[in-house]
Amino acid sequence: HCNEKFDPKPSTMKNANALFGMGNPLLDICAVVDKDFLDKYGLKPNDQILADEKHKALFEEMAKKSKVEYHAGGSTQNSVKIAQWMIQEPHKVATFFGCIGTDHFGEILKQKAAEAHVDAHYYEQSEQPTGTCAACITGDNRSLIANLAAANCYKKEKHLDLDSNWGLVEKARVYYIAGFFLTVSPDSIMKVAKHACEHNKIFGLNLSAPFISQFFKEPLMNVMPYVDILFGNETEAATFAKEQGFETDDIAEIARRVQLLPKVNKNRPRIVVFTQGKDDTVATVGFLSELVQEKSLEQCIRAGHYAANIIIQRSGCTFPEKPDFQ
Repeated sequence: HCNEKFDPKPSTMKNANALFGMGNPLLDICAVVDKDFLDKYGLKPNDQILADEKHKALFEEMAKKSKVEYHAGGSTQNSVKIAQWMIQEPHKVATFFGCIGTDHFGEILKQKAAEAHVDAHYYEQSEQPTGTCAACITGDNRSLIANLAAANCYKKEKHLDLDSNWGLVEKARVYYIAGFFLTVSPDSIMKVAKHACEHNKIFGLNLSAPFISQFFKEPLMNVMPYVDILFGNETEAATFAKEQGFETDDIAEIARRVQLLPKVNKNRPRIVVFTQGKDDTVATVGFLSELVQEKSLEQCIRAGHYAANIIIQRSGCTFPEKPDFQ
């Protein structure tokens, strides 16, 4: 459900650092579990939540499973990684900022980002270990429990504000941040959003999970006037609508209402991309990859479907060596 007015301004889009993402870098711990496991930790088969005390033992239990897999994760980091893969050349079209610990998991994330040709600049601190996300798989469902740890320690003044880092923000033409990061550093998001708005660049935000619309309403609505493209799936859209008092559960109508919310940069009508399908976040990313290359809205949507179909067939967030999308 998108509106048709769409005009990325011609510029040096497909250059190094043209796409900027900022978020929670997490190491995914993936394992197949059973219903008893879900019940033991009070988990829904399909959900995304933040870990609390009662989930501590869950991470240890997951790590002991015989067929456990580790993948570089974090919603935004995965997104820019797939966008880079769709684009292929040049390398380092995508920049990523986030916070990790000075530990083995942190080194894995650095290595994986380098292998994916993403220009990752992490704020590294030793107070907290690198964040993890348990992906508890039952059949086609997966319940995600994020233990942010270091990811929660991102500091605007210690990282984003540094000249060398802010210079990378200025190089970008398209910005993409998952709503998840609203729980960590809303002031960092606002600084980037305002920069995008002042320079008529494209700022994209993902609703990420129902709990963001429910419990982080204030920072979400503070950034909304700067959002040029809002992404979300049907559950997130419905939750957002309910929280905002829209009194409709029709996805197309919710999209129209979101377009009409106040917007600072009047040069760009807000685009709303609500996905309906199993692996919706990936569709977002295919969309981003074409956007960075100044493609039409229709082409962005086609690329989203392509990326989702490829990655849905593979374990974790992994992909073949090269895309064959035209």
